Amino acid sequence: MAAPASACWASLSFPGAETGREGRGEKVGFELRDFVSKQRREGGQPSRPALTGGGTLGSGAGLRAGAAPSPRQRPGCGKMSAEGGRGAGQVVFRALPQKTFSCLQDRDIADRLLKWSMQGRITAQAFSFDQQFKPYQKDEFLMAFFNDQSVNSSLKLLSASGQWTTLGSKVTKIEATVVPCTQISMSFFDRLYSEGIVRETGTIVKCYDDYHDDILISDELRKVLLLEDSDHYDLFTQLDREEFLFCLFKHFCIGGTLCQYEDVVDPYLETTKAFYKDLVSVQKNPETREIHIISTVFRVSAYDANGLCYPSSKSHQQTFAYLIVDPCKRHVNILYHCFGGSLFTN
Repeated sequence: MAAPASACWASLSFPGAETGREGRGEKVGFELRDFVSKQRREGGQPSRPALTGGGTLGSGAGLRAGAAPSPRQRPGCGKMSAEGGRGAGQVVFRALPQKTFSCLQDRDIADRLLKWSMQGRITAQAFSFDQQFKPYQKDEFLMAFFNDQSVNSSLKLLSASGQWTTLGSKVTKIEATVVPCTQISMSFFDRLYSEGIVRETGTIVKCYDDYHDDILISDELRKVLLLEDSDHYDLFTQLDREEFLFCLFKHFCIGGTLCQYEDVVDPYLETTKAFYKDLVSVQKNPETREIHIISTVFRVSAYDANGLCYPSSKSHQQTFAYLIVDPCKRHVNILYHCFGGSLFTN
């Protein structure tokens, strides 16, 4: 008999991760703590309280464990601004082509993405920036990002013919939605096991075929993800559904045009976890010793003189670009996917 999501993940070993107390959710709470070791290896200083983003980011965007101190109270992040010395000048970005994402180099994940019709249509990139990130100035920050020469000439997207190209056009308008990112445990998905969506063995419960926006629904998992009139739709609240962790899980469950769906839930959970850990950053509060997400996540669309140009000229719920800001390391990660059939090269 398979264990729920959190218990399964707790049994995995992570370099440098702490071992937790007994209990399903308790142990899984540590599963992202190897972020701290990872950040130290990369030269970060994960020892300051987390950035909440304040009221500007909207309810749900802050840390659920409680508000953290303002930037003035965080010497780790604040000092970076003082050292920058650029004042209120234009933010300058720099592509980091040497940055790799282990989630996209994993052979098992690559096989899954191919099966889900996402391989060759999904990519991740990293950029650095030279000034303090201020959430209340997100519009200016994002416009500066898309019109920065380094970004404009290196930001990848798929053309209508399915070829990888770069943005290469002047962006005149940005639409950005703040995506709450507070979850640090895969126990978030344990509820799927208790309401007839996933059996204790991990098998996804089947249902009669239905369609939603040309997406085939043949199991209870996709029903709860897509159909508001599903008996179990309220299993996740609206705030739950806005969480970055949930968004990633939903994207992988739905897949691309020719998606071959899984019969068990584990591949979806494993892939979601791998991407999440690669893309977001955490810090440990030195007083409470609790781990918090410090990244700010946006789902972004960009327009040029001809209209929508990024992530694609055609809108689709499975065509997305997430921009993830690490305010202390001053890094931006981009996760991009364009809905369609798998491509064998990236």
